[in-house]
Amino acid sequence: MRQSRTAAGACSLLLAAACALADPATAQVAAPRAVAGGYVALGDSYSAGVGAGDYLASGRECKRSSRAFPVLWAEAHAPTSFAFAACNGAGTTDVLTEQLGHLSPRTGLVTLTVGGSDTGFVRVIASCALGGTGGCRSALSQARNAMDGSLSAGLDRLYTAIRNRAPAARVVVLGYPHLYHLQGACALGLPDGERATLNDAVDHLNAVIARRATAHGFTFADVTAAFAGHEICSSRPWLRGVDVLAITESYHPTAPGQSLGYLPALNRVS
Repeated sequence: MRQSRTAAGACSLLLAAACALADPATAQVAAPRAVAGGYVALGDSYSAGVGAGDYLASGRECKRSSRAFPVLWAEAHAPTSFAFAACNGAGTTDVLTEQLGHLSPRTGLVTLTVGGSDTGFVRVIASCALGGTGGCRSALSQARNAMDGSLSAGLDRLYTAIRNRAPAARVVVLGYPHLYHLQGACALGLPDGERATLNDAVDHLNAVIARRATAHGFTFADVTAAFAGHEICSSRPWLRGVDVLAITESYHPTAPGQSLGYLPALNRVS
């Protein structure tokens, strides 16, 4: 929706190389790699950085964090411009109608996480936590139907609009991590059977997103491997569990989840 800050390199690559030659101790310090064109970060709460803290005043209603992976990537790579449009709660229609104004033929990179809100994953988690096994499985069945139906159609509309507005951009669509570490440290909460079912639903959601992204010539970045061993109930979780005092941040990546989970996944493909 609104723009944030633009990251800039401190010196040119040539100057950095010259400094390294003059002082071998500096040879270990890599200068940020300049990126041609602007960078636009679209999407939902996982791109906005909900759960990571340190929220920006310019995007407080969207809970945009200075620790979110788009900000970290922009700081490291110095794009010619950076628009941080991702917003908490955004679905495909929200991104389509409210976030694409930042795109142009000069855009060089677009990143995006979207789909969880469209399929009602918050409602699914609540049903699994409160509705027992029957309510959980019923909610998951409805979510899977939405993934295969309305979400697929919504992604097609959105991806087509992104390509039309930014015809030269590299578009990276990032997926979602598994929520739970099975046989982990949580003594209370959902049983492992329902936790495994939720993880399976995340896999199905990622598969739908990946298929539509690939069909439009976009790159899909899977983050499940990066988060393996760091899900909720692990010894070092990068996802927030249920927090009744900050319910919006529940089931979202922490600052390490953004910097050690999402950022490396984006770096590998960008």
